Amino acid sequence: MPKAKTRTKIKDKWREKKWVVIEAPAPFGNTPVAYVPLTTDETAIGRVIETTLFDLQKQDPQQYAIKLYFQIDKVGESKAQTIMKGHEYAREYLRSMVRRGSSMVNFIRDYQTKDGFLVRVYTVVFTQGRINSSKKHALRLAADKIVRKKAEELDYNTFCQEVVAEKIAADIQEQVRKISQVRKVGIRKTKLIRRPGETVEAPPPEAEEEVEAVAA
Repeated sequence: MPKAKTRTKIKDKWREKKWVVIEAPAPFGNTPVAYVPLTTDETAIGRVIETTLFDLQKQDPQQYAIKLYFQIDKVGESKAQTIMKGHEYAREYLRSMVRRGSSMVNFIRDYQTKDGFLVRVYTVVFTQGRINSSKKHALRLAADKIVRKKAEELDYNTFCQEVVAEKIAADIQEQVRKISQVRKVGIRKTKLIRRPGETVEAPPPEAEEEVEAVAA
């Protein structure tokens, strides 16, 4: 007689996952940003969730142009806490700021906040017309002075909050107006490089860019 076939019970791995609400950090009101399945708490730590400033605040449609990245830091029974991993302007928004006959001056540097976080800051200045190298250098020095002072005075969470709210960019713009006519100053991108106590060697920041604006 042929042997009876034994049925193998197939595990439903999807049903075994734990679903949790991902919350934005405290500076962003602990607002829920996603509802995701997790295999284990351990493998979830370090996972990055992308959202936009509009999804959090729902105030101005232009906030869609600001992308936010939150990294899962702690996992509870039904919620997961995050830390800000970084932010950036959407490429389309950055491209829309470019004008023919003007300059786009970039400045990239790492800064350490008051509580020991190392963050890479990408500052951009759009001028009214083309400017020479000496003025570009002066713009970078002014931006560096303000961002460094802010980083030394603020903890990481507050620093991120002021970056996203464009308070630091406003301070830079007020200062660089004394050097050249500018249309827009922004911190186009930030990236968390190292937390306090970590010994991971930070990669060097990208080389400074000098890009002449072309037609939008």
